[in-house]
Amino acid sequence: MFGALGLPLSETDVRQTMGLRIDDAVGHWWVRNPWEGMTPVEVERAVTARVAELITASGMPMPGALEAVALCGRLSLPVAVCSGSYAVVIEAALAMLGIESDVSVWHSAEWEPLGKPHPGAYLSTAAKLGIDPTNCLALEDSFNGAISAKAARMRVVAVPEEAAHGSPRWGFCDAELASLAGFDETLISNLEGRPV
Repeated sequence: MFGALGLPLSETDVRQTMGLRIDDAVGHWWVRNPWEGMTPVEVERAVTARVAELITASGMPMPGALEAVALCGRLSLPVAVCSGSYAVVIEAALAMLGIESDVSVWHSAEWEPLGKPHPGAYLSTAAKLGIDPTNCLALEDSFNGAISAKAARMRVVAVPEEAAHGSPRWGFCDAELASLAGFDETLISNLEGRPV
């Protein structure tokens, strides 16, 4: 989409806005290189629609994702989704994964005044669950998302993409996993006993 607007973005460029709400990501690039043709709002809508379409057509779960949801079910731990993605993308992902009935609540930062890294989306998700944020555990793949969850006073397990794994920037998180396949009962027990 951005390439068609005369702004080809590299993988490094895209990482700058990972974890931001789409309007914030589009705004980031608009300020740096205003384009002709489509308005920022039109770009937001087009990108969001395309992402939802791609998820439906060829989306794949992260390694260990379905097993992590199943583990929470076995342990009677409610599962929520708190995402900076817009509702249409969240709905597409839950349907593609077939876990709609396994997720107690889901919430989009689309409905918040500010997106991640602001903690509002996580605080709203905890409120929907009826659980104090300090009793929640967030699994996050983005730095902005991890900041958001930690600012909401949750315990945070970072599950970054391979290129970002092991970076000292995750030091504020309670744990870091190479993949969700490492999410197990031992980790949950260890984090339950750790002070916030």
